[in-house]
Amino acid sequence: MADSSAVGHGRAEENDREKRLRRYWDRQAGSYDRRMASVERRFFGDTRRWLCRQAAGDVLEVAAGTGLNLSHYPSGVRLTGVERSDPMLAVARRRARDLGLAADLRQGDARALEFPDGRFDTVVCTFSLCAIPDDGAALAEMARVLRPGGLLLLADHVVSTSWPVRVLQALADAVSVPLQGEHYRRRPLPGVRAMGFGIERHERLKLGVIERFAARKPATV
Repeated sequence: MADSSAVGHGRAEENDREKRLRRYWDRQAGSYDRRMASVERRFFGDTRRWLCRQAAGDVLEVAAGTGLNLSHYPSGVRLTGVERSDPMLAVARRRARDLGLAADLRQGDARALEFPDGRFDTVVCTFSLCAIPDDGAALAEMARVLRPGGLLLLADHVVSTSWPVRVLQALADAVSVPLQGEHYRRRPLPGVRAMGFGIERHERLKLGVIERFAARKPATV
């Protein structure tokens, strides 16, 4: 039988870590877009547009951040976005107002989405699973709220296809994971395939570091 005091201590440590990581990302909100600009140009390229242009119907964006995807959605989508960091969410809401978008942007945890099963036609997540503590739980929640036959659109920086880059990513993880909870060697595609999704479009860029894909949820379980 597990020692209840040890379990309680472990949970307290996990809660403290989550609070620390949330404070870290809250502090980044004001400078995030400026700091990311060169990364976007050099590594991400047209990925946001490539992904978001495939969205249709009732769309959920998970971990919407400062709203960098908002300008790339086609007209006519009904967009809902969730973001855990309130300062990031405030930036996203200002961006939506400036763009004239009627998006429903709200506070939420990707690992416990407050929506019923099959609520959305499309679910989008870009460059965020790398920093969600339990990426498997987040993927399961995205699958849950997606209707049968719906489209999952994901992009992230993942473990490279080049071994020298993988070595560098391992070194980066040693610093970035404890400091900001960001993982450079995760890869969501195998988990999506394991849930039975069919991969309709798939590309890897920049020595395999950037991966983007569109996956279809099975129409029947």
